[in-house]
Amino acid sequence: MIYVTGDTHGEWERFKTKEIKKLKQGDILIICGDFGFIWDNSRKEKQILSKMASLPFTVAFLDGCHENYDLLLAYPEEIWHGGKIHRIAPNIIHLMRGQIFEIEKRSFFVFGGGHSQDFEYRTTETWWKQERPTHREVENAVKNLQKHHNKIDYILTHEPPAMLKDCLGVDVTQRLEMHAFFADMIKACNYRKWFFGKCHIDKYIPVKFFAVFAQVLPVTVKDTDL
Repeated sequence: MIYVTGDTHGEWERFKTKEIKKLKQGDILIICGDFGFIWDNSRKEKQILSKMASLPFTVAFLDGCHENYDLLLAYPEEIWHGGKIHRIAPNIIHLMRGQIFEIEKRSFFVFGGGHSQDFEYRTTETWWKQERPTHREVENAVKNLQKHHNKIDYILTHEPPAMLKDCLGVDVTQRLEMHAFFADMIKACNYRKWFFGKCHIDKYIPVKFFAVFAQVLPVTVKDTDL
């Protein structure tokens, strides 16, 4: 089974919940950005990653606004289920932006990155400009979607589509190119569900959008799940 949850921010306690403890061999847990366990390369962080590497399931994460990109982008790149990843450990992987993964006979489009509302107050050791997707990354994502004829089963992002700001009670004041890209995707793509993190709330927005944070949601892959 494939499960989706929200920002973990380097909090190991999140992996001790009953929902995550029930995951088993062969399962995949996808974190919608702000993974946070690739941050300072400290001894404690390495110990936590070692514990995570002993889990029976796969931890796959999108990047968000709270990652150390200097460390993250130094990990080896490879292909996993048809898309590009950074391999952190045998069962810990970073899903790269704009990639499409074929898992359990379903397609997953992922696009991490975003905008830190507090970036002006963060130092060069706590903020990286790579959090903001580039024009080249958006272009590559468009090409990958076109290869799939703009038909995808599930979309996973860190940032929410800007059009949902009223439903979420948040203000998307900083518009990035990715927000325009997401708006185009909503119009042009055929998809089943869209999951996103960042907002630190769990909320279903009819008919296809899911804000995820603490909940661990199963991603249904039955043919009847429309």
